[in-house]
Amino acid sequence: MSIGLILLIVLALAVAGYAIGRARSVRTAGGDARKLHSLPGSYGQMAFLFTAVPALLVLMAWLLIQPIVVENRAANLLTPADIPDGSNTSLVMADVRRIADGLDLVMADAGMGEGELAAMRADFSDIRTRLGNVGVAIGANVTPAVFEAAKTYRADSKTGRTAMAALVLLIALGGLGVALTRIRPDFRARNVSESFVVALLIGSSLVAILTTVGIVASLLVESIHFFRLYPAREFFGSLTWNPQFRGNSELGIWPLLWGTLYVSFIALVFAVPVGLLIAIYLSEYASRRMRAVVKPAVEILAGIPTIVYGLFALITVGPFLRDYFAQPMGLGQSSSSVMTAGLVMGIMLIPFVSSLSDDIINAVPQAMRDGSYGLGATQSETVKQVILPAALPGIVGAILLAASRAIGETMIVVMGAGAAAKLSLNPFEAMTTVTVKIVGQLTGDTEFASPETLVAFALGLVLFVFTLGLNVIALVVVRKYREQYE
Repeated sequence: MSIGLILLIVLALAVAGYAIGRARSVRTAGGDARKLHSLPGSYGQMAFLFTAVPALLVLMAWLLIQPIVVENRAANLLTPADIPDGSNTSLVMADVRRIADGLDLVMADAGMGEGELAAMRADFSDIRTRLGNVGVAIGANVTPAVFEAAKTYRADSKTGRTAMAALVLLIALGGLGVALTRIRPDFRARNVSESFVVALLIGSSLVAILTTVGIVASLLVESIHFFRLYPAREFFGSLTWNPQFRGNSELGIWPLLWGTLYVSFIALVFAVPVGLLIAIYLSEYASRRMRAVVKPAVEILAGIPTIVYGLFALITVGPFLRDYFAQPMGLGQSSSSVMTAGLVMGIMLIPFVSSLSDDIINAVPQAMRDGSYGLGATQSETVKQVILPAALPGIVGAILLAASRAIGETMIVVMGAGAAAKLSLNPFEAMTTVTVKIVGQLTGDTEFASPETLVAFALGLVLFVFTLGLNVIALVVVRKYREQYE
């Protein structure tokens, strides 16, 4: 039974429980809902929650635990002889999973039953042929033991799905039965429903925290694994980025970090003044009609996909900068450059700065403006000496958001700045960033356990620490300013 079908059945039972619980509550009160402690809908909500929540929690836990258990059982069937030289268990298990998924296709293609599948062990070349016919590619060094592990993997997965479906539906029915037996006029159904809602809200609040913890933990674990294979001293001390998947790689982070900071700096130098001036004009000088036209037009920039910005950089901005600036000044011959990516990224960041700053400036109390005007200040003096200082914490937050967006951008850099990892002050040379190399190291048919692949996690960890540092600095600045004005 598929996961979608299980969810539909549980949801149907929960909806039926709501209707039955609501009707039963009225019936137990002799048809007079005024005798009930809670509204009839609260009794229905209780039945709905008792039916759906425990079943869905068990379903989620099962989906997390079953793959680990099934994979460990299949891996225990493999011996060191089944793992070729230069490979590891994870790569062999990838073949096991592909074969297990392909066996269903083989059975459907050949009209086999489970008994015939169990007998498919004598002619291993025939098995390979059948898998190839249904489009399942496996490694050349797959052995019959791997095929047996795949059969075990498939059988355990199928048994686990059946047991999961039975258990989840049984818990849903049990929850429905418990809810219905508790319905009586004096039962505090509203309190139970509200407790469920509070727990749901707390769980939703924990999602962001747990997600952050999971991200940091995964980065730390894989980064530690990387530093066991590649010296941290060379990673942080080398000025050369030259990954070679055949070995002898030089994986120095500084060329990538320099490219990231350089591109982001140019983007912010362009976006922050323009965006801030737009925000000041819209909030303090523009008429209502002009604001209604300009602000949505600026915010359209935020909805343009980054791939479109990348094409704009590649086709328009890059050749323009090359032909009219780089070549006449003798600074470069390529249309891919830091300046190209920085300018286009700056255009993309304008609405982040302008829209947030506009909202923040509009939130400054009108009394502060009136007080400034009452002291004889002009409008420009009021903006410069009263409004901008009062809105500074929010403006710093808007700039920080734009900086984080610039540091994490990938597509514009790929198409506008190129992929060359180098240390240079020339803004018309091609460079690259940390995010681009993270994507490059994790794509392709490469061994996951190699330093050249695991370096992506170390790069991600450094980027995370760097952006965290930016947040801490901004928080310190904002708090210091707020203490001064509050």
